[in-house]
Amino acid sequence: MAIRKIRQIGDSVLTKTAKEVTGMSLRTKILIEDMLDTMYEANGVGLAAPQVGVLKRIVVIDVTGEDPHVLINPRIVETSGEQTGNEGCLSVPGKTGVVTRPNYVKVAALDADMKPLELEGTELLARAICHECEHLDGHLYVEKVEGELMDVEDLEDAEDMDDET
Repeated sequence: MAIRKIRQIGDSVLTKTAKEVTGMSLRTKILIEDMLDTMYEANGVGLAAPQVGVLKRIVVIDVTGEDPHVLINPRIVETSGEQTGNEGCLSVPGKTGVVTRPNYVKVAALDADMKPLELEGTELLARAICHECEHLDGHLYVEKVEGELMDVEDLEDAEDMDDET
């Protein structure tokens, strides 16, 4: 399909609420394929439609690189536990920040065939589900960062120093 331009922080589309998807069209199928291609090309683990400039409630997630999830009109229905860790975003390139999220998440959504599904995830998948669903309501992870945003290079340098000690 096609690689789409990822909108970056400051773009007003990222602050708007996406609209429910009421039916599957060829245009929406193409959007989903383009979103997956764009996410993989950018080495991301998730992407929401507003990040490519489309105000539809669609997210794609693949934390393993081999198991893509398409969530249409996702709604988080259960969470538990807590995890705190570094988080980044394709719309905030080169930056990372510490964010606390649930360690377990269950989401109800529709799949690419508009059939109901539930997806449960822990750790990185739970983090990705929460992060991408927030995009649909016009929120970026930077709103939740504990402390300051850091440059990704600074984090990698610190991790390299930890590995050496």
